[in-house]
Amino acid sequence: MLLVVACSALSCKSAQKTDATVDEECRALVSAMTGWFDSSAQELADPDNYFNIRLVMTPVWTAREDGAWLYVEQAAASALDRPYRQRMYHVHRDASGQLRSDVYALPGEPLDYAGAYREPSRFDGMTPSDLAIREGCAILLDAVADGSFVGATVDAECTSSLRGATYATSEVTITADELMSWDRGWNDQHEQVWGATAGGYRFVKHGDGIPPAS
Repeated sequence: MLLVVACSALSCKSAQKTDATVDEECRALVSAMTGWFDSSAQELADPDNYFNIRLVMTPVWTAREDGAWLYVEQAAASALDRPYRQRMYHVHRDASGQLRSDVYALPGEPLDYAGAYREPSRFDGMTPSDLAIREGCAILLDAVADGSFVGATVDAECTSSLRGATYATSEVTITADELMSWDRGWNDQHEQVWGATAGGYRFVKHGDGIPPAS
């Protein structure tokens, strides 16, 4: 029988809690994703195509046994108090053995949780059942020999209505020091209608914790 392998920032082990087998790949992925990043260097090098965006991913619900749950917040450096993307990621290895990051939307008004990475206990009264999964938007990831992780959404399964799109795609490459993310929206004619056109955003990691208070 296949077992779901649960990941946390500290360990990944059998969900049946028998032999506590450590899944080093899963643990390394969660560790690489956790922390704060920005694209300031990319903006300086190519201001015509990229903005300075700050990305923060912080663990929540760390006592759960079903994988790592990360609160994710992205905001333009010029409007850090008004993030344009707030999600929960569920990072785990599924029953088929695939590493994946499922994407969930927060309930209610997401801006009510802006800055919650500084106080993740704000989510203590919430459970995964309160979230809305974004079907088809999971990132499926594979470990690469150099220690990085490469992943993407599947085909046109992630629906989107943003700016005339009908579906969205995401491609990521994650290392211990950097996260490359290329999110794009496409219309019915498979023409790109939003997202960077020159390549993915490169988010340099500045720390494993949270950014300093501004």
